[in-house]
Amino acid sequence: MNINEDIQLDVEATGERILGRWADVRRHTRSVIEDHKLYKQEGQPMAEHRETVLKQLRTLVDAGATQHGFQSEFGGTMNPGASLSSFEELLFADPSLQIKYGVQYGLFSSAILYLGTEYHHKTFLGSAVSTETVGAFAMTETGHGSDVASIGTTATYDSDTKEFVIHTPDRHSYKDYLGNAALHGHAAVVFAQLYTGGEKHGVHAFFVPIRKRGKLLPGVGSEDDGLKGGLNGIDNGRLYFDSVRVPRTNLLNRYADVSEDGVYTSVIESSGRRFFTQLGALVQGRVSLTGGVVNAQKLALDIAIRYSLERKQFPGPDGEEKTIMDYGRHQRRLLPLLARTYAQVFTHQELLDQFHAVFTGENDTDESRQDLETVAAASKALSSWYALETVQECREACGGQGFMAEHRLTGLRADLDVYVTFEGDNNVMLQLVAKRLLGDYAKALKSPDFGTLASYVAGQVGEATINRGGLRGLAQKMVDFGSTARSVGYVKEEDSQHQLLTDRVHTMIAKLANNLKHSGPKNAQKQAELFNRYQNDLILAAKAHGELILWEAFTSALKTIEDEGSKQILTWLRDLYGFSVLEENLSWYLINGRLSSSRAEAITEYIDTRLLPRLRPHAESLVDAFLLTPGLVRTTLAADEKERQATRSQLVRK
Repeated sequence: MNINEDIQLDVEATGERILGRWADVRRHTRSVIEDHKLYKQEGQPMAEHRETVLKQLRTLVDAGATQHGFQSEFGGTMNPGASLSSFEELLFADPSLQIKYGVQYGLFSSAILYLGTEYHHKTFLGSAVSTETVGAFAMTETGHGSDVASIGTTATYDSDTKEFVIHTPDRHSYKDYLGNAALHGHAAVVFAQLYTGGEKHGVHAFFVPIRKRGKLLPGVGSEDDGLKGGLNGIDNGRLYFDSVRVPRTNLLNRYADVSEDGVYTSVIESSGRRFFTQLGALVQGRVSLTGGVVNAQKLALDIAIRYSLERKQFPGPDGEEKTIMDYGRHQRRLLPLLARTYAQVFTHQELLDQFHAVFTGENDTDESRQDLETVAAASKALSSWYALETVQECREACGGQGFMAEHRLTGLRADLDVYVTFEGDNNVMLQLVAKRLLGDYAKALKSPDFGTLASYVAGQVGEATINRGGLRGLAQKMVDFGSTARSVGYVKEEDSQHQLLTDRVHTMIAKLANNLKHSGPKNAQKQAELFNRYQNDLILAAKAHGELILWEAFTSALKTIEDEGSKQILTWLRDLYGFSVLEENLSWYLINGRLSSSRAEAITEYIDTRLLPRLRPHAESLVDAFLLTPGLVRTTLAADEKERQATRSQLVRK
């Protein structure tokens, strides 16, 4: 009896689990997309596309799909998780619409909400939420993208007029790549270096009007970024300011204020902490982009897997052509990507819960905010990279048909390209993660060296870490059991997967800490040289940490699955993700003595001979569980191929 024939995935229950906590919000946004046909028109000229997207954004407003994250007086319920859930679903309509929404609500309006005070809410927020005031988020500069602390735009307080003077000193300091800057924006939240009485107080945010009745206000300059590689429904552009004056009260002053006579005060004493607190208030951009790109992967896999189940190529021994999903290489191309996407889904649900708890005040502490920022940075970096890889592989897996714009994959790939640099370059994001991990390690071990490394890796106490001796025992024995089943037996267990993935993170961080530890008198130059030398190692360690987070989230989700058949299928899928990560990093495990060569070889063998064959019969039901309707997918690629095959079969029979 074939175990694959005995079990089935409960598609409806799994689909509900994937929709998650804010399932009703997601369904509502999906229904608005379909009811109002908020669809991307592939090949639409840029100028028309921009106007279409603006109209579609206002349709979302009228349909009640945009206000979730704001106060009741603006039609909302202050439900941050619901707000991000709605944003994420807009990927199925048009990524340009999703980002238009993100600029207006996730950046511009949220900056007013989270960086401003009651005055700003009453004065500016209502028109922003209704889109009466379309807004830009003016942080990034041509010369400073990731290094926000070094931006050049200034806001100098004039105590005589009680105004701030916003000024762009040079081309280097133009605010760049801003959605709504080229055409539609009426105002911008501008980040600038605040000066009072000649003293610099660091980066702060200001509400700055930029247009009235479509015309730029005096002193405000704008340039159109023009045609881009994707997202051409967004009117990206540059803004610059020639001594533009705004009232003192336009400083978004939740964390710092300037009195009428020019005295600067802040509720946060440390300038560095103040800076990161302000930026941390806007972490939702990273969180929501993670969910958005995961939806892109669902869409691409839905298209490619369904096509692979209909498309036939090359006759087998019986003379009948086989579907391309029956080929081992095709399973290798798509099923590990499907497994990783499921891991990303469950990881994002945990991240979204974490975000909601912080921003509703349910769990808002310094530690919880730091945890949120760390996981958000890791998730955003990995997920946006994974999305490009997944969409490209799905495009190639559909052959020439996948290159046709009508089947969405090429347009999706182009639109997603810039997601890897939205909200910060991914490599910079991972450096932030690695620094946090090093900080945690330093707290655990006051003076890390190779002596403490051994005890740390082999015997740290706690459920989330490796157990005592397990991995060291594995590394020392290096026993070849002589068969795939026996040699992989240890590794395929859940606890063993966890140990191997965790050990890699701990060991990488411990070695980094030791390498970065500068002996002798404190020397800033030496520290900088050491950091630069090990910068790539930092990023690799952070990536390993992100992969561990994905595996752990998938494993936690399995505990919530009640149907035994579904649990078994999803466990195989989790194992495929875990084994794929191990396989991709076999060089590390071999070099560091964590796996013998026979066990390393057995991992690949287990993927090819056990996991992929077990999952192949469930490929369709696993994408069915994404619950994507024809109006969300909007391609007839698989259906057309099925019809073509049926017509061909009829002709053969005749």
